[in-house]
Amino acid sequence: MKQDGDLDGLVRKRIRGLRVAQGWSLDDLAARCYLSPSTLSRIETGHRRISLDQLSSIARALGTSIDQLVEAVDDEDVVIRPRHDASRGVTTWMLSRQSGPHDVTVAKMRITKPVRRGVDELKVHPGRDWFTVLSGTLTLLLGERTIRVEAGQAAEFSTMIPHAFGTDDGPAEILCVLDHEGQRTHLRELT
Repeated sequence: MKQDGDLDGLVRKRIRGLRVAQGWSLDDLAARCYLSPSTLSRIETGHRRISLDQLSSIARALGTSIDQLVEAVDDEDVVIRPRHDASRGVTTWMLSRQSGPHDVTVAKMRITKPVRRGVDELKVHPGRDWFTVLSGTLTLLLGERTIRVEAGQAAEFSTMIPHAFGTDDGPAEILCVLDHEGQRTHLRELT
């Protein structure tokens, strides 16, 4: 008798998909997770319930976790929608939904507001910022320096140096990697 449920079916598809991606037969995976090939086949096809100890053994053999195998999927999280902050002249696409290695966030930003020394407040926070300019030219105020970073160029700097960025000759789009403090400072309205 087959088990019902969307998540149950998804878990079974993930097991089979990961097995096939490794290039393993049922026999190969069965040997790695100490199950018989027929038991594994019935698990993949929904003709056998999956016990927690079997799921744990299968996940370990596939190099994944139980959490990743049973993670629910919501179609809404597929599309990344921009968030616009008119007062700052910034539109942001959060490209990483969770912090990645070393607690970093990846975002694409479209900046339309100019930056002017003496008018815009220079921020300071612990950590480092990294960005690459996809289009346009970004003006980076970094301490006493004014640095123009053009399309195809990248910048990386200590955020303990007072800094601000904007544009002075049309919109600029950047791809940035921000540590936790950079995210909190530059994406404060979005988190």
